[in-house]
Amino acid sequence: MNIRAIIIEDEPLAVERTKMYLEKIPFVSLVACFTKAKDALEFLGTNSIDLIFLDINLGEISGIQLLETKRPEAEVIITTAYEEHALKGYELNVIDYLLKPYSFERFLQAVEKVLAKLSKKENEVSERFIFIKTENRVEKVFLKEILYIEGMRDYRRIHTLSKRIMTLQNFKELEIEIPSAIICRVHKSYMVALDKIVAFEKDKLKVGEVVIPISETYKKGFFDLLPYPLKKD
Repeated sequence: MNIRAIIIEDEPLAVERTKMYLEKIPFVSLVACFTKAKDALEFLGTNSIDLIFLDINLGEISGIQLLETKRPEAEVIITTAYEEHALKGYELNVIDYLLKPYSFERFLQAVEKVLAKLSKKENEVSERFIFIKTENRVEKVFLKEILYIEGMRDYRRIHTLSKRIMTLQNFKELEIEIPSAIICRVHKSYMVALDKIVAFEKDKLKVGEVVIPISETYKKGFFDLLPYPLKKD
């Protein structure tokens, strides 16, 4: 598993320490750093992140206010020199609360909590399924079985590991039912299972031996879902 993380911290030395610690943890990729909560909120509005290292004192908007304004879907580890906010942090469902200065061992312990929680979620996702209307029946399809979904005029063809299913359900309906972090829209005529991609370029990708185009409309959303080291400029 690769955990995609950001740092929201206005103290340069604290940022450098967190970066140094993260370099020792192979399953975490640092995506971005922010000194202002406002900039971080804008970023979170259009990017998918797994973990946030969040300071309390951030100037105009505090870390606590950020969580109260818009609770991110990502897990949150608070990093601060002030223990008096700990109760409030846990009321806001943060996964851990690190008091500065903290050791690498304590930092790793917090990150491993995130890994355990996300791994559990990932296992639950592998058992997720949807019901597809096809011909005169409704068929159960596990998301982990889907390779890609192809648009064919009025129909959508769902390519799975074992079969193909035709349905009149449109892409909008399918996008509502299926999380984009699992199966992502990459073109007006295609949705693709991210874990089934074997290779990609700037404007196309491969699932098995099938080449699928990536359109300008969906390009940013697609690349934002990829682990940070794989992003395209």
